[in-house]
Amino acid sequence: MSKARLVYIMSLRNAAADQAGQYIDYKGGQRYMKSPLEYLAEALDRTPLGDAYSLEAVLFDDDEGSPRDREALRDYGFGFDPARRWIHPGELQVQGRRVNDMFHNVPSTYRRLPLDAAAERAAGKKEFEQRLLERLHALEADLVVLDGLLVILDRLARPESPFFRRIVNIHPGITRLESPFERRGAWATLDALYGARGQRVVDWRTRETVAVEPVRRTGASFHYVDTGIDSGEVIFDVLGTDIDSEDTILELRWNNFNHSLFPALHQGLALMAETVDA
Repeated sequence: MSKARLVYIMSLRNAAADQAGQYIDYKGGQRYMKSPLEYLAEALDRTPLGDAYSLEAVLFDDDEGSPRDREALRDYGFGFDPARRWIHPGELQVQGRRVNDMFHNVPSTYRRLPLDAAAERAAGKKEFEQRLLERLHALEADLVVLDGLLVILDRLARPESPFFRRIVNIHPGITRLESPFERRGAWATLDALYGARGQRVVDWRTRETVAVEPVRRTGASFHYVDTGIDSGEVIFDVLGTDIDSEDTILELRWNNFNHSLFPALHQGLALMAETVDA
């Protein structure tokens, strides 16, 4: 059986915010912050996932012409440099290839435009997704995995797209609306931390909160991508992370990656291996 060709899409600035590839302070000691990409590379080499998938490329949308992106990546840069931090060990390999040789930049340059330039941003977003589509076709992608992509896809996720239900996302929170542990959106981990402290944020701009019953668990969801925010059909989720109300954001992030997100990514891909056409 031929392997499904997998393409991974991410935002480096999100990995940098997680301090991916670094040792972080953890309960008086230190722990290594492994990124989902590093976990996936190891899983493809060491588990049966490697019999089902071949990792073809890692695409990232960060824009070197954007002052905001340059600031977000000031410690990491836009590519591997042995003199700087990076999101995984420089020697990391997957299926006989250096992971760093698989990176390709498809910058979301429309984000430089002011927020009130709605028509121009819409046109720029369309052009960005067209460039992504062309790259995915060139790579002959069978399945696309999003991890921390800080852009909401639109045209690529619509039913008329050739990649409809062929793009999935790994999200650090439970995305089922019916779940009492639901945490969608960009603030999912911080939202869970507030929840463990008996607070719900009602305005993320001001961090205004109201008192709620504490919820001291969180998890991760592996789901199809649609045109909403973490609203696609769930393929597999894991509710495996206990929250200490004294956690820092990075301590909780480490726990959730290791106890929920990595298992959800692994099991979700294992389930999809039975249905993806290669």
